Amino acid sequence: MPDALGAVHDWATSLDLEVTPSADGFVVTMPGTARREVPVAITATAQALVFECFVARGTDEDPRRLHAFLLQRNRRAFGAAYAIDAHGDVYLIGRLPLASADATGIDLVMASILGMADGDFNTILELAYPEAIAREWRWRLARGESIENLRAFEHLRPRDV
Repeated sequence: MPDALGAVHDWATSLDLEVTPSADGFVVTMPGTARREVPVAITATAQALVFECFVARGTDEDPRRLHAFLLQRNRRAFGAAYAIDAHGDVYLIGRLPLASADATGIDLVMASILGMADGDFNTILELAYPEAIAREWRWRLARGESIENLRAFEHLRPRDV
C-alpha cells in the first residue's frame, strides 16, 4: 500500500499539483475550468487505490433527471463512475488495482475524474438546480450584482427580469 500511495504522491508532485496528506492517504487538487478546483481523496486498500471526488450536493428539485444523466454518463465512463450517497450527494469513484498503480494508471483515473467532474459540472448543476439557478439570476439582476459565473446558465435566465 505505501508504494502505491508513494506513486500517487510522485505523480502529483511531478505535475505541480497540490497534495495534502489525509488520515489514510492524500487529497490531490487539480485545477478545473467549470469548477475552479477538483479535489480527489486517494486512499489504498489491500487490493487497490481508491479515488473519491465530491461533485455536487443532492437535489430535491428533480433527482430522477439528475440520476438518469449520471447513469447514462457512466455508460461512457472509463476509470471512474458516478455514485450517490445516502443523502443523494454526487461523487465520482475510481479504483485502480495496486498492480497498475504507476504513473500511467494513476494518470488515467485522475484524467477521467477531472474530465467528468469539470466537464459535466454545469450540466449536473443545471439538472439538479434549475429553479435555484433561476432564483439566483433574479436576485443578482434585481440588485445589480455580478452575473459572470451565471453565464454558463444564460438559457435559464428568467425572461421576466
